[in-house]
Amino acid sequence: MRCRMWLSTCEVNGLDNKYYDPELYPTMKDQKNFESNVFSKTHKADNEIAFLEGMTIVYKSSIDLFFYVVGSAQENELMLMSVLNCLFDSLSHILRKNVERRCLLDNMEGVFLVVDEIIDGGVILESDPQQVLQKVNYRADDNPLTEQSVAQVLQSAKEQIKWSILK
Repeated sequence: MRCRMWLSTCEVNGLDNKYYDPELYPTMKDQKNFESNVFSKTHKADNEIAFLEGMTIVYKSSIDLFFYVVGSAQENELMLMSVLNCLFDSLSHILRKNVERRCLLDNMEGVFLVVDEIIDGGVILESDPQQVLQKVNYRADDNPLTEQSVAQVLQSAKEQIKWSILK
């Protein structure tokens, strides 16, 4: 696999971009140009796969995030999609089904753990989200109250009240 990245829809700057082939896009300018081209081609499309600059790109969006997995033209699209789904499902679990930029930024520790369990140096290690979550053993609920912002505490309280009313 050549690179994996995700981008925010409100700006083209990537939240976490990793290029595993340093010869592919050697400079930061080349990387930003590639990311900009990918984003402009995919941000309004309803597809899940794109081909650009000899690369196979699978992607998924959620609220204000786009998740991309990029491989060479010879990569198996189903395997790339499997990696993307594993990443998305694992993050969805960690972020309690609230996959959006603010929650992702608030839980970057868990995000990095998930990414490291799925891909290492461009090599796919795992494509089963249950296995990733078991290895990571990260729960967003484990954060102590002192590390949570007031907004997070209020959001958590709202969710608990909502669920108690629905029961």
